[in-house]
Amino acid sequence: MPAMHIFALSRLALPILFALTVVGPHVAVADDSSIVEKKDLNASSGSLSPKQQIDNLFTALKRQRDPEQASLIADQIRMEWNDSGSATINLLMQWADKAIQEKRNAAAMDFLDQVIALKPDYAEGWNRRATLNYAIGDYRKSMEDINQVLRIEPRHFGALAGMAAILSEAGNDELTLKAWERFLEIYPANRAAQEQVNSLSEKIAGSRT
Repeated sequence: MPAMHIFALSRLALPILFALTVVGPHVAVADDSSIVEKKDLNASSGSLSPKQQIDNLFTALKRQRDPEQASLIADQIRMEWNDSGSATINLLMQWADKAIQEKRNAAAMDFLDQVIALKPDYAEGWNRRATLNYAIGDYRKSMEDINQVLRIEPRHFGALAGMAAILSEAGNDELTLKAWERFLEIYPANRAAQEQVNSLSEKIAGSRT
């Protein structure tokens, strides 16, 4: 993977990444059109493989320009990511989340290590461990984990947000901009990413004059 595949969190990306990592209730009220859209996305889900379902969701996310409706689609993608397809893995992930919330980092790390050992192709296991490694200050391991996330799922916008954050903290505006641009290729209606691209573009242009 290129050197750009680096992961961490800053104050800016923290809400984005944790929102993308842990599914929570959506505060926006969906109008009738969003309900229809959600029904359309799921109408034939019973006849589609998990890969086809998530591919369809990513197609819808890329086409959607309304931020609130795009957020609903992103919620569905997160739910697909969180479901490993294994009851054992899902339970370990729940235990890891609970341990993280209770600040029991060693226990959480053990659960996530087990997840990765049992299902190394499950991107969300790597992503959750990358987040935990950053939280305990092990940036090297966090970067290694995010490389694995993006190897398995290059469209993981949560990982890309974290990558952009560490590049920003390192003061590399041009690579940070590229990371956010990659994010927007996948999730174009995200306002925070739009603001970052606009701000960084202006900053870089100003530094060249």
